[in-house]
Amino acid sequence: MQKLQKRFTSVLSMFMVLVLSFMLVGCNVAPSQQENKPAEQTQQTELTTGALAAIHETKFGGVYLDITIEDFNKMGFEFGDSVDVTFSNGYKLTDIPYYNGYYTKTGEALISGYPRYPHIDVCVNNGDPLWETAGLKEGDTGTVTLHEKQKYATIQQALGATYTNNRSDYASDEVFANFRAMKGGNMAENVMYRSASPIDNQNNRAPYAAELAQKCGVQYILDLADSNEEIEGYYQKADYGVSWHKGLYEAGDVTALDMSVNYRSKKYAERLVAGLREMIKHEGPYLTHCTEGKDRTGFTCALLEGLCGASYEEMRDDYMTTYDNYYGISEKNDKARYDAVVDVK
Repeated sequence: MQKLQKRFTSVLSMFMVLVLSFMLVGCNVAPSQQENKPAEQTQQTELTTGALAAIHETKFGGVYLDITIEDFNKMGFEFGDSVDVTFSNGYKLTDIPYYNGYYTKTGEALISGYPRYPHIDVCVNNGDPLWETAGLKEGDTGTVTLHEKQKYATIQQALGATYTNNRSDYASDEVFANFRAMKGGNMAENVMYRSASPIDNQNNRAPYAAELAQKCGVQYILDLADSNEEIEGYYQKADYGVSWHKGLYEAGDVTALDMSVNYRSKKYAERLVAGLREMIKHEGPYLTHCTEGKDRTGFTCALLEGLCGASYEEMRDDYMTTYDNYYGISEKNDKARYDAVVDVK
């Protein structure tokens, strides 16, 4: 194990500076939809919400509008519609999609009606915080108006998959927890693992991820999603066993990065590099995770796999295993949807 860890540490250290440089490319690129420009006469109907209070979604920097997804849909909006969003300060987003997930390319704006969100979320996918970009403040409002009915229906239908939080719906604990060892290139076997969160149980996966990680001998956790305060909050309200995770945390073997999903940002780059540098100071095996073990985890794993010489196909296949685990989307079982996800991601 020490020999394998030294090899892993050596590779990671050699390329850390390149990582930071690579990740900073493209920082602060504003999406084309985000412009302060005059209103355009593009609406196909007068379907509109009227003014809704804008709420700062602080975790990822998006903008909640004060209406539930259910009530928004009852007004006549549907996933796959094209909409315009006009804020009271004059900032406008024109012809952006309304999806039940994040199905745009990186840096593109959308409204997300993600399951379990309290409100519709106007945001930029893996981009700069819209609240700041739009110059919003408390008391501002936003109005959503239909731009074109079902313009983005094809993408919604292809990518609009949902998953359940019931263990019985999945083939194994590993599939349910999205748990697996990273591999590819010259990466040593069973040194680095990835999974859904082993501590945040909002999707009922934490006990399974924690048990699997413990069985694999994980000695260090790189938590991409949470802050220390959030982790301690999970301990307080947990109705499942947290002793293993808490033992690592109290020993200093859990690093909480509290990262956004904007992997092009300077803050993301700096936090991830700091986390990886901290990780290699500790004994492995290692586990990295976010909430679902999908996007933040997927980017981090692709980065490490690439540094270890993995091919594009190996990195793609590892990322897409998550879509097979959660949604049953694989190249073999559903090639059309598989290709659609690969194209967007």
